Formats: sequence, C-alpha cells, structure tokens
Amino acid sequence: NTILEMNLLNDILLIRDKNTEKQKIMGGTVMEGFLKGTEVVLKYSVEICTVLLEFFGVVVLLFTAIKCFAGWIKHDSKLRLKLAQGIAIALEFKMGGEVLRTVVVREWTELGILGAIILLRGLLTFLIHWEIKNEEKALEKENVEGNKTA
Repeated sequence: NTILEMNLLNDILLIRDKNTEKQKIMGGTVMEGFLKGTEVVLKYSVEICTVLLEFFGVVVLLFTAIKCFAGWIKHDSKLRLKLAQGIAIALEFKMGGEVLRTVVVREWTELGILGAIILLRGLLTFLIHWEIKNEEKALEKENVEGNKTA
C-alpha cells in the first residue's frame, strides 16, 4: 500500500513537472499567455489596418489621376487644384498608416525610420496644401479678371 502511494505521488509530481515545463515552453503563466496572445492579435490587427489605409491612399491617388487625365483631355482649368487635392488626401491616408504602424514598433531604429517617413510625408502634405492655396488664389484672380472684361 505504501509503495502504491509513493508511486502515485511520484506520478503526480512528474505530471506537475511536465506541466511546469510546458508552461515554461509556452511562455509561463496563463496571464503571460493571454498577454502574448493579445499582443499578437494587436500586431496583426494594426498591420491589417495599416495595409488597408495605404491601399485606400493608393485607390484615391489612382482615381484622382484617372479623373485628372480626363480633365486634361477636356482642358479643365481647375485640373492642378483637383490633382493637388487628390494627392493631399492620398498622403493623409498613407500618413495615417504610418502613424498606426508606430503602435507595434519594437526598436528605436524602426521608430526613427517611421518618424522620418512621417516627417517627410507631413512636409509633402504642407507643400501640397500651400500649392492648393496658391492655385485657388490664381483661379479666383482669373475669375475676377474674366468678370471685369465681360
């Protein structure tokens, strides 16, 4: 009877040791496993959303380019303004994707690269908005001069 109890106790300890080893291999406690699982879900969710935002930016840019090409054929006077506005919107989508990507950055070098990309895209957006304002002023000036001669 004592030998049977000792064997049973030994088997229980072996099972416990195997479970502990499995926990170590799988990442520790249940809470640690939950956190790692949540981190993986967050990482892939952010990556999917980033790709979607960048895809939307590309779609907007292609749509704007096709629309402006048709306007170029028709000699549309507001062509430059429409093209600049489309590029600005596309850049906003791309910048949104980059900002979202900063959520899952793990290293300082990656963060530095993303920061530089965001800075460059922000500068481009600023320049495009400046171009839009100047183009709008030029169109208003043309309209005022056209109304004076008519």
